[in-house]
Amino acid sequence: MEKSLIIVGTGAVAAEITSLIEDPLYGASYGVEIKGYLCVNDTFVKRYEYKKPYLGTVDTWLFDENDYFAIAIGDNTYRRENADKIIAKGGKVINLIHPTCIIAETAEMGAGNIINPFSMVGPKAKIGNFNVITSQSFISHDCEVGDFNFFSTVGLCGHVKVGDENVFNIKSTVIPHVNIGNRNLIQAGMIVDKDVADDSTVFHRFKEKVIAIPQES
Repeated sequence: MEKSLIIVGTGAVAAEITSLIEDPLYGASYGVEIKGYLCVNDTFVKRYEYKKPYLGTVDTWLFDENDYFAIAIGDNTYRRENADKIIAKGGKVINLIHPTCIIAETAEMGAGNIINPFSMVGPKAKIGNFNVITSQSFISHDCEVGDFNFFSTVGLCGHVKVGDENVFNIKSTVIPHVNIGNRNLIQAGMIVDKDVADDSTVFHRFKEKVIAIPQES
């Protein structure tokens, strides 16, 4: 029997997970049926043309024991705020993992994670709660990931440790045995080869200009 799923959030992350659940090829593998959406307002409901209704806010929704929740919000702080409210009300959260993902049998995972298509979690990796991992990301063997992180097509090589509420922008990579603290922003395309403490931004100070030189005929 399919679980009744309420998606918290109506923006881009919610739209993407909705399209995956409604996908005719793989969607049934999630084992859920979307009941509706909770958010502070219905601004994005018309934009993304959701088939299921806007239900109100987490604060006003009357929780049903048969409902399950997925917090599809990109902002880590806002995702945590909503998770805290749902947990305080006794709401049940689930992991939404696309069937094309490869999750090692020895990997460990908490609750409330969203892992999008063609991603991989390696042997003995540990993933906490309420992380969003977008398509084609990999978290290699023996990595440890905390809670409320956002990974946008990111690669974590072996034995990497990541704390909470970090944002890894597209195509950033962390080499083996590097430790990342909390609330850091890793900019797009960065290769992180040194430990990062807390509340830092990792970026290129100067960007190289690539000049295309035509070959001589």
